Amino acid sequence: MSMRLSALYLRVTDPDRLAGFYRDILGMSVHGHRQNQRVGYGGPDADLLLMHGGGGYAQDPGQRYWKIGITLPDVDLAVEYLRQKGVKVSDPKQFQDIGYMCHLQDPEGFVIELLQHDFQGNRPTGAADPADPFAGACIGQITLRTGDIAAEDAFCRAQGMRLLSMQDVSQYGFDLHFYAFTDEVPPDADLWSVENREWLWKRPYTTLEFQHVAGARFAPVPDYRGLEFQGLKDTVRDAFGDPVRPG
Repeated sequence: MSMRLSALYLRVTDPDRLAGFYRDILGMSVHGHRQNQRVGYGGPDADLLLMHGGGGYAQDPGQRYWKIGITLPDVDLAVEYLRQKGVKVSDPKQFQDIGYMCHLQDPEGFVIELLQHDFQGNRPTGAADPADPFAGACIGQITLRTGDIAAEDAFCRAQGMRLLSMQDVSQYGFDLHFYAFTDEVPPDADLWSVENREWLWKRPYTTLEFQHVAGARFAPVPDYRGLEFQGLKDTVRDAFGDPVRPG
């Protein structure tokens, strides 16, 4: 069995209610999973496994876990659609030479980034259906924070992941590193290249993204319960000590 980043585990107050949000608002499918709920887009990207026992989550930039990123064809259409449903979402913008994006939170406070396949101004005409803007969406990133990218890199490579892109955001004191289970090779051999970024946002699988702040120490997040790798034989601990479970 080939390896795949297959799920993110989050402990939440009400898995059934939160699964309804991901289904009714973001277009995911819901599957019962023992006492939990599993939601996702059904492709080779990761699911969210929503577990009982959480509550009181508050996003904090000092924490290990940050967000998921949903990649999709037309962020503007998605924002209009979400606002019509009463969801609060930030105004989309081109963030440096990274991507065209916006942010929202789910009902329990977990951060969701919407990231367009193409940079601002590069989106093809008719890229998405206004009535179904999340068609073609996938969970493109699961984002963790780290102060030691060398340790993260060693862990990812030991599992068989490939480094696909590095992105300099020095204005804000960090850089980004993206890993995935794939044989694909980015179009530019220089992994810092801007050319690789729109290519990266179009991939159908989930990348593990690290926001790297050199030497920083981050706090664990009780409601972040780790990752699932399909094809993994036994549970392992990542470079931070969080569990990675077999799928």
